[in-house]
Amino acid sequence: MTFHIIILFLGTIFAFWISAICGGGASLILIPILNLLLPGSVVPFSLTIGTFTSSVSRIAVFKKHIRWPLFFWFVPFSIPAVLLGAWLIKFVNPNYLQLIVGFFLIANVPELFKLKNNKTEDEKPYPKFLLMIIGFCAGFISGITGAIGLLFNRFYLRFGLKKEEIVATRAINEVFLHLIKLIIYLSLGLYSKAALWLGLAIAGATIISSYTVKFILPYVSEFLFKKIGYGAMVISGIMLLVGTSGKIIQQDKISFSTTHHSNEPESVISWRNTDFVIEFAFDDGFEVERPIHRDELPAALKQKYDSLQPLYDKIHLEKIFTFQNDPSYEFYCYKNGRLTKFEI
Repeated sequence: MTFHIIILFLGTIFAFWISAICGGGASLILIPILNLLLPGSVVPFSLTIGTFTSSVSRIAVFKKHIRWPLFFWFVPFSIPAVLLGAWLIKFVNPNYLQLIVGFFLIANVPELFKLKNNKTEDEKPYPKFLLMIIGFCAGFISGITGAIGLLFNRFYLRFGLKKEEIVATRAINEVFLHLIKLIIYLSLGLYSKAALWLGLAIAGATIISSYTVKFILPYVSEFLFKKIGYGAMVISGIMLLVGTSGKIIQQDKISFSTTHHSNEPESVISWRNTDFVIEFAFDDGFEVERPIHRDELPAALKQKYDSLQPLYDKIHLEKIFTFQNDPSYEFYCYKNGRLTKFEI
């Protein structure tokens, strides 16, 4: 654990340097690393210790650059959302939300190829009332994943903020969210000793990063600041996508296979001990088949199942989904090793 803390400490300093230059993103960079060291449910606790400390230290360093009007639109709507997100973490697998965030970040690829003088009409600043929606979404996602970072960075850019203003305004907007999350995670028991030590290592590194980055930021142009920001979004999205998808596949026992049934290829997707069969036939098109139990049958088919059950050794049921058609059902009835199939 000591070795991991040292590596995380040094990596966090570098990540938060990049974060300041990009306008955010250190947390999204650290999530895949923490996923390797901690259970998914306590990763937000570690991240929040670090990001709270980072926000406080950045406010101290860049306080004269805070855009207060954006703060007053953002924070009141983000607080109830972070309460909801932190409460849902007991019922929602945060890995799935991280996967969605990863796709959202990768969608910023086109921004990397825009030229310096390529300003179109659709790049007008967003209206301020949109900050209510952004604040709510930021609070909700932050409550579940422990990070928002680069996810909402493009909105700050579209409001016309300079690089120092983005760093300062994001810090003041998020410091209250991080504090509330820490209280909620502690009250819900979503923490561990290992998560605490890793979080403190991140916190110490963020203080060093915040007080040293002020000597780096003046040498970064506004155009380069934006390009690095969008580039970091895409890289973080790829890292998040790769790390989180691997964890989901392992946790939910997801697997893919191809078989041939009646000379027709079938692709089988297994998820949480349930098999989904994807089949293509020229006459019927694509079909998705799912094994079901008797209780999932319509009332009329339950009667048919009950009438067939005494006649066969075992009966497997499948529900068939086809495009623009009502679901159908298949009965696979076995007697002395022989199969009789009923399609209804």
